[in-house]
Amino acid sequence: MRSWVFFLICVALAAGVFGCARLIGNDYAFFAGYVVLQFIVLAQAWNILGGYTGYVNFGSAAFFALGAYTSVFFHKFHPLPIPLLMLLGGTVSGLAGLGMGYLALRLRGAFFAIATLALAVVLQTLMVNWSYVGGARGAYVIRPESVWLIGNYVHYLFLLMLALAVLAITTARTIERSRLGYGFATIRDDELAAEACGVPTLRLKLIATTLSGAFMGMAGAPFPYYIGYVQPAAAFGLDYAVNAIAMPMIGGTTTWIGPLVGAILVASLQQWATVTISSELGLLVVGLLLVGFVIVAPSGIVGLVQKHFSAGASAASLGRKAKPADTP
Repeated sequence: MRSWVFFLICVALAAGVFGCARLIGNDYAFFAGYVVLQFIVLAQAWNILGGYTGYVNFGSAAFFALGAYTSVFFHKFHPLPIPLLMLLGGTVSGLAGLGMGYLALRLRGAFFAIATLALAVVLQTLMVNWSYVGGARGAYVIRPESVWLIGNYVHYLFLLMLALAVLAITTARTIERSRLGYGFATIRDDELAAEACGVPTLRLKLIATTLSGAFMGMAGAPFPYYIGYVQPAAAFGLDYAVNAIAMPMIGGTTTWIGPLVGAILVASLQQWATVTISSELGLLVVGLLLVGFVIVAPSGIVGLVQKHFSAGASAASLGRKAKPADTP
């Protein structure tokens, strides 16, 4: 299926989701749906670097928070439309990803993961001490009650995040089936062999870090308007770093479908646990699922399904070969 056909299908499905949410008429569906869509974007963004390229990024919260604080900065300087803030947040986080990649991508394995975690700590310290964006006390962002044509502002935020999720999914699928995706796969499988074969590994890794950071920043840009109050502990929260890693791993990291399945499953369970039991159980749900899937299905839900169908196809093929020929 061509990418533009896939994009149109995603747009049609997104329009159906938005229409169904409007028919429900319950604002909580938009609040909870926004969170699920936000994690779909974060999971797809993390998977571009961590799944396709094989470089584990522990600094997802840093890029998300950069997008959020970009919105806070411009809200205090001069309020701008949220779509423009998303582009600005994506640009700032993408440049941060490019810089991080240039400095840290010469490291590999655990050393790269530790470097990304250090980036998150450094940026959080910077925001805590930057009084213009609120510093340690945080900053309030008062959103309008409604917006033209859409009505309720939460519905508007939901629609923007839905559009971003469609863009992230389409981009991830396009990368997976392109020469760029094949280059990422060679790095994931054997980087030294890829370099020996002439693959420009550093350039490809820089592209991956830039794209990953840009989508995380775009996901974070509407966050101040969604929550109304931003402080470093919330923007750099552990749940963003953990969920961004856990969701692709639970769903499957070598394809765009895996992060989508993992994000919908885990984020929906977290929202259900928040409403029915306690909001403190979110990370516990992620931890239990992650441990369970690492033990039972290391390749994730998509890998488990593919393994089941390939085993069934192999059994059917063996059955056909073993079947005696018809006698005349």
